[in-house]
Amino acid sequence: MKVSDLKASEYNNYYQTYISKVSNTASLVESYKEAQNQVTSFFKAIPENKLEFKYAPGKWTIKEVFQHIIDTERVFMYRCFRIARHDKTPLSGFEQDDYIVPSKSNFKTMDMLVEEYEAVRQSSIVFLKSLNPEDLKFIGNASGSNVSARAAAFIILGHEIHHIDVIKNKYL
Repeated sequence: MKVSDLKASEYNNYYQTYISKVSNTASLVESYKEAQNQVTSFFKAIPENKLEFKYAPGKWTIKEVFQHIIDTERVFMYRCFRIARHDKTPLSGFEQDDYIVPSKSNFKTMDMLVEEYEAVRQSSIVFLKSLNPEDLKFIGNASGSNVSARAAAFIILGHEIHHIDVIKNKYL
């Protein structure tokens, strides 16, 4: 299962920004494994004095961005799970800003955030490995738009690439 297998009808055009960041030739499960190593290495290498830096008022700290990546994986993998199980119940959106303050991410160490990320990622990998191609192609509804289980999974990968690019360009 590769990004190039996706059809435009499998996701809202809004998510093309994220999907376009994932290599067309990479397989879904292998991409999750590779990204896990890249993401953890990236965040572990950030100097301690930068972790609570905000590049502008009202923006998130690097720790908050990392927590957002983790939380978004949880939300989108839940969508993937429900859709892959052929659940046609429309799934609501989530307001990402509402999740940051209660996460208390700035009180967490980078080791704690990495541990949380790795646990979520490992769960995602195990789940994705359990799915067959038909289940991954199943179309559900999230945030008022059609989305396939596989599109939800690929969005997660592109989303984290997007935020790492933002950190590189605006924080470091």
